[in-house]
Amino acid sequence: MCGIAGFAHLNGSDLDASTRPVLEAMAQALRPRGPDDMQFIELGQAAMSFTRLSLVDPVGGRQPFVSRDGLVALSANGEIYNHRELRRELGEDLFRSRSDCEVLLHLYERDGLEFLDRVRGMFGIAVIDLREQRLVLARDRIGLKPLFVHRSGDTLVFGSEVKALFQHPLCPRELDWAGALADQGLNAAPIIPGGPPRDWFVGIEQIEPGTVVTYGLRDGSTRTKRYWSMPGPVSHDDVTSGEVIERFRALLAESVQECLVADAEVGLMLSGGVDSAGIAALGRDTIEHSFSALSASTLLNSDADYARATAKALGLTHHELAFEVGGHPSPDVWRRLLWLMESPLCGPEQHFKSEVYRFVRASRPEMKAVLLGSGADELSGGYSRMLAGGGDWHDFIRNLTDLSRRRALAAHAPAMDVWWQSGRPLVSDEAVRLAFPGSLGDVYDDYVQWKVRDWQQYNFWVEDRTASGNAVEARVPYLDHRIVELLASVPRKYRQELFWDKQIIRRAFTDLLPLDVTQRPKIAFYEGEGVRYTHLTFAQMLAADSGELLEQALSSPRAAQFLNADHLRSCLNEIIEGSSDTHLELLLRLVNLGLLDEMTQSLPPTRPSEAALPVEVSGERSREEQRELVFGRPTVDSGLVLRLGDDVLLLDGADGQSFVAMNGELRFVIDHDTDAAWLSVLRGLDGATDLGSVCARADCELESVTELVDQSLLMGLLVRVAEPALAPAVS
Repeated sequence: MCGIAGFAHLNGSDLDASTRPVLEAMAQALRPRGPDDMQFIELGQAAMSFTRLSLVDPVGGRQPFVSRDGLVALSANGEIYNHRELRRELGEDLFRSRSDCEVLLHLYERDGLEFLDRVRGMFGIAVIDLREQRLVLARDRIGLKPLFVHRSGDTLVFGSEVKALFQHPLCPRELDWAGALADQGLNAAPIIPGGPPRDWFVGIEQIEPGTVVTYGLRDGSTRTKRYWSMPGPVSHDDVTSGEVIERFRALLAESVQECLVADAEVGLMLSGGVDSAGIAALGRDTIEHSFSALSASTLLNSDADYARATAKALGLTHHELAFEVGGHPSPDVWRRLLWLMESPLCGPEQHFKSEVYRFVRASRPEMKAVLLGSGADELSGGYSRMLAGGGDWHDFIRNLTDLSRRRALAAHAPAMDVWWQSGRPLVSDEAVRLAFPGSLGDVYDDYVQWKVRDWQQYNFWVEDRTASGNAVEARVPYLDHRIVELLASVPRKYRQELFWDKQIIRRAFTDLLPLDVTQRPKIAFYEGEGVRYTHLTFAQMLAADSGELLEQALSSPRAAQFLNADHLRSCLNEIIEGSSDTHLELLLRLVNLGLLDEMTQSLPPTRPSEAALPVEVSGERSREEQRELVFGRPTVDSGLVLRLGDDVLLLDGADGQSFVAMNGELRFVIDHDTDAAWLSVLRGLDGATDLGSVCARADCELESVTELVDQSLLMGLLVRVAEPALAPAVS
């Protein structure tokens, strides 16, 4: 994980000394990506910097690599997994280091713009070539490693992160509010999105995955060469579904071994699902340490249990990090993470992952790479059961058709959607195909393109930034381009068999993992039963310090043009009270937009977090002990003694209603008809009587109020009494 930044004049004019401070500022913005070394090179019309995280040949692999005549310089952020094979082919006498990336320079000198045709890996590459008078920028086939550009007249600015480009005076610093609000990835509209991934900032573009782009240093010409495209399904019948599974497993096993190659320690992010468990099984001879998060979600959805059990079964030293409910990032820590991410999609997942990586680097300084199961779901059917809405494969396809139709109608005839809005569609999908040829095709193919867009706009951004911001490289074995090609080309007749509920992955590991792991349902990271606690925690983050983050977002340069301040404030209060249907993450994304709007102007420095590290759970802990670590209190049980919190009042009103007031404000309404049992429980909590007895007097089962008690404890409506006073006598 490294950082590239630079700029070039495209009119033949050489750079002068005045540009050096700009180059240094661009490099400094990428310092977290490369703490081990920082180098600069200026060649004629172009200059670039390289910040390095050294994983292979730490001493000799300094970049940029320069040709023997000094006319070609190449920098690469990423890893080349088949570098040994390519090195043998090129001849050892060419090489001056053991770095995996040096092969790229010699391949470029030999093959020109075809130099990536046989390269396997993840990379963003910049080449200054004075022989051919061109700047060359390229990315890996899938787009795992980032590379951004901005062109202003005859100047091109490029870098691994947008914040590096912002250091150049010719690069605009403006958030794309309109584009962001309209993007399906941000607003979660029920439609299959189209178009390229969003870059979030005006005038900033990404080099497309699988392309080599050249910029003429004299004439400013731009040419794009595509060296890879995702294939479609094959139609021939000379392969069986079993052979596809065997090929998938063989490729994954090879990819895992290639991802483990490093002159540094390599660990594993173990989620508790089958994807990361499969990597653990395939890499068990090399991987020694695994890491996972113990949060309300992973505790209640059993992810933490499965991660722990998998590590134990495979002999891994497992590190489990506790995240207490209510323990949200401070406003300053959140702003730092958001600036690191450069994306309004920054949310709880990014926080948890960044904190795990931060722990990795602090506790094991020699561990510079971590493997994870990211990217396994999108092409293997990992979301098929979720999108089926509780149904089967046919419901999955039917729902995809619905989403794809909405996109087609939104583009051509939005009012026509009315015919499908009732429970029974009154017009057939064939009508859409006839009216707008080509707009509604193979909906599974549309789904694949959607998930690939998600990869490039969300998943890769998450994994790259959360890891690189903590000087760790995230490696993703499932995203070897050969595996992607295999999954994308599976014959249509096998889709249901292999892609319903990701059967291709489950069946690939039947002899490596226990049945309860291979057949465990797909659960999104930090989602599940405990997600309400996560969302409430992050709502409290937005409300902390008199709503510091929210108010700063609302005061940003253009927030007043796009955001309804009063409604956002009300929405946040309602989420905390539990009376809003608005999803916390949608609100958080709007706040993030406002914060990023301000940051593009102030350009805060990139700096490490000063927050305390997550606490590692030591030794074997019972379920109750784990719960107390996460919730900061024991499980709700019959022996718990509670009272109303400080500044909490239970008030009786008219018309069959009572009210709960906090800090002098009415916060909750309790209906005497629908919530009579809960009202009786609240009235009976006197700080002396145990909860079981209170429920018995209220004539209700403890289980019927457990969730309400839990949420009330979290919000401070109720507090636990450690040493209850003598209970009043009951006459």
